[in-house]
Amino acid sequence: MSNFVKYSDLIKQTTEYAKRMTRLSNRIFGEPVRPTNQKSMRVVKLFSKQPVNLDNNIYPYYPRHIETSKLMMKLRYYGLYRDEHQDFKDEMERMRIMRGKVKNKRQPGGTKKK
Repeated sequence: MSNFVKYSDLIKQTTEYAKRMTRLSNRIFGEPVRPTNQKSMRVVKLFSKQPVNLDNNIYPYYPRHIETSKLMMKLRYYGLYRDEHQDFKDEMERMRIMRGKVKNKRQPGGTKKK
């Protein structure tokens, strides 16, 4: 008699040891530890599925933000698109220059002019 057959016969018994071994086995293999009803099993199956972001059947779609923003900037330059937020920022910068309160722009890369 193989060890697996002995183990399966042991699980079928209703001793406290057999119950604890069954719970341990269920915990190891990711099954519900204690017997559950159908409503709870539905939740268990839902959470045992692979997450949607790891599913290879779903195509990962990321919009082309960089290309879209460059296109909108070009359209704004031609006057075909109105970006009110950028218009507001440009107007604030123009008003700041008129008042003589120009902000110094930081040099990229930490290089300083001498």
